[in-house]
Amino acid sequence: MPQPLIERYREYIPLEPGDPIVSINEGSTPLVPAPRLSERIGANVFLKIEGANPTGSFKDRGMTVAVSRAKGRGAEAVICASTGNTAASAAAYAVRAGLTGAVIVPEGKIAIGKLAQALIHGARVIALEGNFDDALLIVRELAERHPIELVNSVNPYRIEGQKTAAFELIDELGGPPDALSIPVGNAGNVTAYWKGFQEWNTSPIMYGFQAAGSAPLVIGAPVAKPETIASAIRIGSPARWEEAMNAFNSSGGRVAAVTDEQILDAYSWLATNEAVFCEPSSAASVAGLLTHGLQTIDGMAKPETVVCVLTGHGLKDPDTALGTAPSVISCANSITAVEHAVFD
Repeated sequence: MPQPLIERYREYIPLEPGDPIVSINEGSTPLVPAPRLSERIGANVFLKIEGANPTGSFKDRGMTVAVSRAKGRGAEAVICASTGNTAASAAAYAVRAGLTGAVIVPEGKIAIGKLAQALIHGARVIALEGNFDDALLIVRELAERHPIELVNSVNPYRIEGQKTAAFELIDELGGPPDALSIPVGNAGNVTAYWKGFQEWNTSPIMYGFQAAGSAPLVIGAPVAKPETIASAIRIGSPARWEEAMNAFNSSGGRVAAVTDEQILDAYSWLATNEAVFCEPSSAASVAGLLTHGLQTIDGMAKPETVVCVLTGHGLKDPDTALGTAPSVISCANSITAVEHAVFD
């Protein structure tokens, strides 16, 4: 059985000696070759399927470390702002640690699968009349006023846990990939991957992709009212803005935008060509490569090995899946009718 990521990479994670390990056996997610995508991109492409984590997203990597530290320092509750995945993960790890969980989500802007997770784990879920950026401002102030642990990616222990995905890639590939393609919302994950690569003295080219209606890093200014079908990256003022831009610039990479149509095309294409079902925001990493290609700065070799990070499972957002998939075929109760339905 694979070790939880804290145990596997304990020497690289700055927990205190007496901190408990709050784990649901996260990490060690599949790295899947993508032969058809490789053919389209013109490189050897792999998919890092973070939806295989316990709550279905990459957030578990950071949450195990953040909640372990919170428990170790005597916190009785954790809180976060969330577009969905952080809420689900925080709620689950709060239960595991025996802590109270509270999450603030934008009203009407959270995928139903993620909301269901947060609720079923018993978290106190507050729907805010505002967007994610408003919610993050509020929870940061609440954490200053009350003895409650903030577990958004502004928490440095979240980054410490999420950087282990970079370690896994190096372990699994036998060395770093030439490039990493990743969706960008609050920019904590790209910050974490870059930190992990740097700690192991590697510097893959970092490609980050935002939704066109929510692309503050691309336009160079916050977006007051971000909009995109990819709810997990519907963020107008990323908390890790400077760190993310440092990763792109230092690696010779770039950040670019993709439209909702391009995201949904990649989302459906992955399901029907690579047998991988991810949530729409995850598909931004693939949509970006299909749209913009493997661009490099002068003097840099074109990447030969590329990893696309798929941040969450497709069942996180069943409404989008049902809205884009083919319809169910109604059929009479007879062998002849079924034959026609199957083969015609």
